[in-house]
Amino acid sequence: MSKPRLTIGVTGLNAIDSPGPGVAVIRGLREAASFDVRIIGLSYESLEPGIYMHDIVDKTYQIPYPSAGMEVLMTRLEYIHEQEKLDVIIPNFDAELYSFIKLSDTLKKKGIHTFLPTMEQFEERHKVNLNKFGNKYNILVPESKSVYSVNEVQQLEKDYDWPLVVKGKYYDATLAYNFDQVKSAFNKISAKWGLPIIIQKFVHGTEYNVTGLGDGEGNTVAAVPMRKQYITDKGKAWGGISISDKEALALTKRFLSETKWRGGFELELMKDKEGKYHLLEINPRMPAWIYLAVGVGQNIPEALTRLAMGWPTDAFTTYEVGKMFIRYAWDMIVDLHEFEQISTNGEL
Repeated sequence: MSKPRLTIGVTGLNAIDSPGPGVAVIRGLREAASFDVRIIGLSYESLEPGIYMHDIVDKTYQIPYPSAGMEVLMTRLEYIHEQEKLDVIIPNFDAELYSFIKLSDTLKKKGIHTFLPTMEQFEERHKVNLNKFGNKYNILVPESKSVYSVNEVQQLEKDYDWPLVVKGKYYDATLAYNFDQVKSAFNKISAKWGLPIIIQKFVHGTEYNVTGLGDGEGNTVAAVPMRKQYITDKGKAWGGISISDKEALALTKRFLSETKWRGGFELELMKDKEGKYHLLEINPRMPAWIYLAVGVGQNIPEALTRLAMGWPTDAFTTYEVGKMFIRYAWDMIVDLHEFEQISTNGEL
């Protein structure tokens, strides 16, 4: 019996030192057991490596930055849909999710399926709201404050001990050991992602991450915990190992049950010296290391696609422990005319 074939648009093709999840998500989709795929890359810049991985991506279209507005994005998506007949779109950047969530009903009417958090879920897990989130769901969260000027940080020195964690509202986090380092991080991150900047108390301990999938009704479709083995200077995992951790999985299950989270996610956790877990961040999409979940037996990109299509989807109940991922880089040789084509025409 032949498998259905889906055309799926995927963003996040920037497989660089701070990689987007797109290429890893696509690898999972291509290994799906229940359907075949045609992959349409959705890029923002002409130098995103995934554009030129022709064994990974069948065709790429550039789309406008989120700052261009939803109408411009929708017009572009309608054009792409006319050419490709998209079945599903999987956005993989925090900054673009607002637009895709807002457009999800419009996309659905045109036959394009998504499986994303609700706007309420997306907003309440935001870094600036994380303390309220922790209080609401009885989850330990390091104290933090949103600031709009460097001078506000000086007032926090009375209540916060050094070091401090300086975070952008979408991405980037830097550990600062004195006010000069805070000022440098504040200026660098705010120039890139805007204000506010989040100043968070630092929790000493071991960092763990959990990626998974919620069905929107409180059920856990997938959950895989990982401990980082190698971390870049940007704090990104360049190597990690799947672990058995009942506490982290119990926290994840409670998070999904109480919030009724819909879609993929990543929980960033810190286990302190007393063995208590503190929630550092909730990323509202699949992480760049999502292929580890695929490799240990939970193909989350496949399951998310099935949920988007409204197909019956069984929950994963097991995964392999002690499997590692090790990220690496390699040089691709690309014809200049391909770069010119995507830069000029917005298609390749």
